[in-house]
Amino acid sequence: MFQGMTLAGAQGGGIVSLIVPLVLMVAIFYFLMIRPQNKKQKQRNSMLSQLKKGDKIVTIGGLHGTIAEITDDVVVLRVNDVTKLTFDRNAISTAVARDTAVE
Repeated sequence: MFQGMTLAGAQGGGIVSLIVPLVLMVAIFYFLMIRPQNKKQKQRNSMLSQLKKGDKIVTIGGLHGTIAEITDDVVVLRVNDVTKLTFDRNAISTAVARDTAVE
């Protein structure tokens, strides 16, 4: 009878010793991978929503330009005095600066 209680207690401790490392791994994965990615995505969405005509931007392909026109989905960039290119709004990587002389 005493051996049966010891065996049951050892099995219960074994389950806890398996669950604790698993929970720790999930928590570490969340704080090192998922949370920073969500924070970056929020910052990117905020940057994209604040874009205005005259902002200087860089696309994900590395093209530098100034926003000539902007809608919900499409951005027209002025690359030089003559060339205008149309891009998806999601193709914008970073906003560099705002050109106050354009407005």
